[in-house]
Amino acid sequence: MGMSPSNREAGIVRFSVFEVDLAAGELRKKGTRIRLQEQPFQVLSVLLLHAGQVVTRDELREKIWPADTFVDFDHSLNTAVNKIRESLGDSASSPRFVETLARRGYRFIAAVEVKTDSVAIDAATADSAAATSHASQGALLHPELHVPVPRRDLVRGLFALIQVMYLIFYVSGLAHLRDADRVASRFLPGRGALFIVGAVLVTGAIGIPLRFYLLSAVAFDFRKLGGTFARLFPFILVLDQLWAIAPFLLLPQIGVGLAFAATAALLYVPFSERTLVRMAYRAES
Repeated sequence: MGMSPSNREAGIVRFSVFEVDLAAGELRKKGTRIRLQEQPFQVLSVLLLHAGQVVTRDELREKIWPADTFVDFDHSLNTAVNKIRESLGDSASSPRFVETLARRGYRFIAAVEVKTDSVAIDAATADSAAATSHASQGALLHPELHVPVPRRDLVRGLFALIQVMYLIFYVSGLAHLRDADRVASRFLPGRGALFIVGAVLVTGAIGIPLRFYLLSAVAFDFRKLGGTFARLFPFILVLDQLWAIAPFLLLPQIGVGLAFAATAALLYVPFSERTLVRMAYRAES
């Protein structure tokens, strides 16, 4: 089955280190052609032209397997998707490109860049063009957050910087326990100051290994970090909210206004962490 005229007009689709020439029917990795059979290539083409959207199994059947073709459709489609994943170095359990939605279909989840030689886009690809481009940029919208998908390296880098920031907080807090005790005693004498010092000691001691774990997970690009972070988030939220009041320990040096501003910013940080993780990693269903 040949490529349709609309596919020929679509030109070249790029994602990650891969490039798909829809007109020539070729898949390339860093310029080197990767052999991919006709039906898997057709499935990949449909998923790319509807990037970020769910393509149902019935839709794939209608587009690629004509009604008068007598084949085991389920087996053929599963084989085609497996060959696509093999060619892309992808996996069903931790997908970077092709996501399986049980009993529904598939979705291409990586950011794509579409370069066309023609401005004409037929009705079959119009909805894909709308979803994968805002203005003329061709940027893919995140299917859950509905924001343009940034580069994963940038997202992971920002997440790592937040972990380093908290590590500095913890180490600094533990290294200056006496100063924290002195400041706390001025405002909360007696047991109140003891509670503050104890909270710094305990949460700092717990937070350091936690931050090292998150830092190493993102550094090594642990593919299940999305699900792991989702399970850890309630604990991280409590920990981060407690440390959000840390600027008030510097009240004599920075004043009330700056302490409130810093605390307000720190209160938002755990939610920023969650958003960054969702941008770079998909929580397993």
